[in-house]
Amino acid sequence: MELPQIECWLTDMDGVLVSEQQALPGAKELIQQWTEADVPFLVLTNNSIYTARDLSARLRSKGLNVPEDRIWTSALATADFLAGQVPGGSTFVVGEVGLTTALHEAGFIMTEEDPDFVVVGETHNYSFEAITKAIRLISGGARFIATNPDATGPSPEGILPATGAITSLITKATGAEPYVIGKPNPMMFRSALNKIGAHSSNTAMIGDRMDTDILAGMEAGLHTILVMSGITSPTDISKHPYRPDRVLKGVYELVERRADDAVEVGRDEGSRAGGSSGRDSHSEDSSAGDSSTGDLSAGDSPTAGHSPA
Repeated sequence: MELPQIECWLTDMDGVLVSEQQALPGAKELIQQWTEADVPFLVLTNNSIYTARDLSARLRSKGLNVPEDRIWTSALATADFLAGQVPGGSTFVVGEVGLTTALHEAGFIMTEEDPDFVVVGETHNYSFEAITKAIRLISGGARFIATNPDATGPSPEGILPATGAITSLITKATGAEPYVIGKPNPMMFRSALNKIGAHSSNTAMIGDRMDTDILAGMEAGLHTILVMSGITSPTDISKHPYRPDRVLKGVYELVERRADDAVEVGRDEGSRAGGSSGRDSHSEDSSAGDSSTGDLSAGDSPTAGHSPA
């Protein structure tokens, strides 16, 4: 299959760039590569707890230099969507600062009196009082919005109930289904494309989940790349009726081989050849370096949607 020219990138965060408390192989180099080449990109996450500034700092602590304007959370996508529905509207929020900050910056006010929307996102402490209030407001006519559908989330002690579990409780009590903004709704990807001025035909999505990243990317018309550094196993792929455009072991396969690195490889190979005069060695070094540099410029480039040879 002929690969498209990829000019812009969307990438998931957990399982793609980071895992647990560390950066995954190639993540730092890929971000640096995009930044130096001025390639438009966004790091996407369904996590609505933290602001983009918080997440930028967390990634920096793992060695990844991702500016806050290169991060797109489900909270930001939710605020962007609602601002287009009811500009300057009102909301009642069950969530954390990442969500309330995004809504405030989009022009919304927080209220418990007849809000336009009830918005449910992730939180460290779900309050029974807040959930009860949300149920009453939705029953009274407020529109029901969720930042993401994830039913559970991880913790050191085990799984925790997440947004999807709480919205199910509210749905059972009210009969109302939420409109979910985050992955796998392609709405989140379309708002991300708008943010960086990208078009689906020349944008790729990198993810580690078939049921969110790849599904939403496919439905948004993006080139999809599944990496096996997260939760998906090879056997999981065959369980779905759709396929990613490409499957890679990790993002390190998208890192371009730098010309100066190629020259060093050529020099090392020339040194190992042995038995040559100093003059012959110099000739071999030069030709190896030129050859490697030539291969690089003529070969696949990750900024064009291909992995290196």
